[in-house]
Amino acid sequence: MATQYLTQPPDPHPKAPWFAVPEGACDCHFHLFGPAPKYKFDPASPYYSCDALPETLFDMQSVLGFSRGVLISGGGYGRDTTHLTDTLARFPERLRGIAWAAENIDAAQIRHLDALGVRGVRFISERRRGGLPVISEAVARRIFETAGWQLHFYPADDLAAQAPRLLALPNTIVLDHFASIDASRGTDQPDFKLMLELLDTGRVWIKLSGPMRCTREEFPYAPLMPIARALVAHAPERLIWGSDWPHVNMNDRLMPNDGDLADLIAEWIPDAATRRRILVDNPALLFDF
Repeated sequence: MATQYLTQPPDPHPKAPWFAVPEGACDCHFHLFGPAPKYKFDPASPYYSCDALPETLFDMQSVLGFSRGVLISGGGYGRDTTHLTDTLARFPERLRGIAWAAENIDAAQIRHLDALGVRGVRFISERRRGGLPVISEAVARRIFETAGWQLHFYPADDLAAQAPRLLALPNTIVLDHFASIDASRGTDQPDFKLMLELLDTGRVWIKLSGPMRCTREEFPYAPLMPIARALVAHAPERLIWGSDWPHVNMNDRLMPNDGDLADLIAEWIPDAATRRRILVDNPALLFDF
């Protein structure tokens, strides 16, 4: 068993955003953990977490003004979908899910997960740790042919190398956390121009989530501002937002308040109609709410 560390918990006192979050808003990227006695962390996971339960998340989302969500199966559970499926079964109207998939996932398993609200699988760059699934063309094609599922991908600093592989697949592609761009390099960098090209294909979506994953600066993550606004100006119809709660792997960083993170939405997306599109309409289309 690998040495595991306890990841820093989220701020337990979220603030209400200063702007009106539209009704039906969807938080498109968060994780849940626990109860710990029932759901064990994968021995290969570098971290473990205190309980981050649906009820706690829903309380936080209620303060922020969100009523729907997409549960991204926590990397701490590896490829075990038990926690994901149990949670989706409890909250079928409120939640959809994205799973880590075993290489041998079959059509019957895909259909079972689909009925529970799973709408895709997640892959990570080979450059990231934790023993989680990297891009598998076979799995991507199988999930698409069986259920039309999308593919969520968390790159490292290798978007240019991975983009041809992603575009060769039939799936809708969703890039996590601003495609893991290095925000310090601004909007003139090749990776940002590639992000715009990928959006222009009509098959790629980007999550405005995890700004702390793209800069070493602390809140309000100022280097992300021009990048976020440029993305919103370029293709608001293929953007979604996620809180990334409970913000795992932040032990060497200041933990942000989720109300402050929500306030960034209005900074990144000043126009109320565009905010509604990104927070309500786009997730409803992408995740079948």
